[in-house]
This record gives sequence, C-alpha cells and structure tokens, in this order.
Amino acid sequence: MSYSNFRAQQKTFKSASGNIKYIDQGKGDVIVLLHGVPTSGWLYRNMIDSLAKTHRVIVPDMLGFGSSDSPEGYDIYSEENHAKRLLALMNHLKIENWTHVMHDAGGLWTWELFELAPNKIKNLVILNTIIYEEGFDPPIRFEEGVLAKTAMWSYRSSITNNMMLKGLFKSGMTENTLTKTDIEGYKKPLSEGKTKAMYYFFTQTCNKLKNYKATLFKINIPITVVWGKNDDFLKWNPQSTRVIKDLNISPENIHLIDAKHFIQEERPELISKIIRDAVNKI
Repeated sequence: MSYSNFRAQQKTFKSASGNIKYIDQGKGDVIVLLHGVPTSGWLYRNMIDSLAKTHRVIVPDMLGFGSSDSPEGYDIYSEENHAKRLLALMNHLKIENWTHVMHDAGGLWTWELFELAPNKIKNLVILNTIIYEEGFDPPIRFEEGVLAKTAMWSYRSSITNNMMLKGLFKSGMTENTLTKTDIEGYKKPLSEGKTKAMYYFFTQTCNKLKNYKATLFKINIPITVVWGKNDDFLKWNPQSTRVIKDLNISPENIHLIDAKHFIQEERPELISKIIRDAVNKI
C-alpha cells in the first residue's frame, strides 16, 4: 500500500485542538491501535486488514503526527492532552469500551487515559511501551531551546530526515527491510513540518518521565504483553519484575519475541494473532 492510498482511507475528527485523522475499518468489537513517537497509524498498516476481518479497528494519527494537524504551541502535545483528544475521538465515534493496543509513547497517553476514564479500556495489549524509567533509553534527548528547535526544523529536509529515519530503523529493527514505499509513510509527515509534538516529547517527556505506578496499580483488566526482546530503546528486563507485579500480568500472557523496537514492522502477523487471541479470551 502506498502512503497516499493510506491517507485516502482516513477519516477526520475535528478535535478542539485540530483535525485528527484516523482509520475506521471492519465491524464487531473495537480494537484501537495507538502509535508512538515519531511514527503514526502507518506503523500498523500491515496489521489493519487482518484484524478488521473480525473486529472494528480504529487507528488514529495523534495530533502532530502523520496526517493530523500540527498546530502551533508545545504544551498542547502533553501526555494528558493527547489522552483527552483520544477520549474525545472515541466519544465522537460513540464507542464506550474497547481493546487497546499501544506502542512506545502511546503507553504514556494510555496511562493518562486511564486516569481520565478508567473504565473505558476493557482489554490491554502492551507493545514495547514506555512504562518505567528503568526500561526507558530513548535514542535522543534534548534540552529546551534553539538547538532542539533547529534539530526539529532540520527534519523537514529530505536529506536530514532520510538520515534520521535510516538510523532509527537500523537501531530499531533486527534488519531494516523497509522499502522506499514503506519509508515514505514516515518521511512525508516530517517533510511537512510535523515536528512540534516530537519537540515536546524529546525536550519534556524524555527528561521528566512521570511515574505512573499509582495509576498502573489500579488497572484491573486482562493484560497481554508483546515485547521485542532485543529492543535497545525500551528494555523489558530492567523493569519486568516491577511491571508484572504492578499490573498483575499472568506469565502466559507475556510474549517476548525475536525482534527489536518496531515489532509491527518485523512481526505483524504474529502480533495480529496474539491480539486476536487476547480479544477472544474476554
């Protein structure tokens, strides 16, 4: 699938902060697929059709990413504000409960959503997600200011974003097998200047990671973990004991797979199967 075809399938939700684009495909119980930074719903393109055969699949581009608007300002991209907009989207779609799948920084937006509306998510699937500081080792961190803004601005350049994406996927995949068509879906939003949300993440979130232990401890729903065990950005082992205890995860629901960070690119069929199995257990 080309990125232009992917965008043509997206619908528009007019949030209070700007337009949010999203895929809404299939029928049945709802599964939300939530990306992280610096990706978008494009990350799940190889999983949507498979899951939509038996479920209704919602795949948003969060504000500042992918096809969605990228309004001025930075605090607008806080974890809490992302969560509020995701909740507004689900209310707009009149979806009361859903299975929630998240990756990377999508975990932070999810923990905030649990604080706002703890009874909306009925089943949780964690994919290499930010949980605790012990497992969090982002490829870059910036201090606020000119240097960080210049770096974000430079990603509009084809040469610079090619270099950044090449390095990101070289580090984030066991073997970078992405084609030019695949890369276009990650490259185009950067070329369009959608970097303000990234600026917030790399200058705020990465330097002041919130402790969500109290929130996690209150979650009492089925939880499945699918984790690329060779991930250098988000590491399972340093935080595994704490996460398993705080979220009360059953050993049989933990799947450590032979992959790195971008597991949706490396093992989409396997992850789709695990998600379907998790949903069918409810």
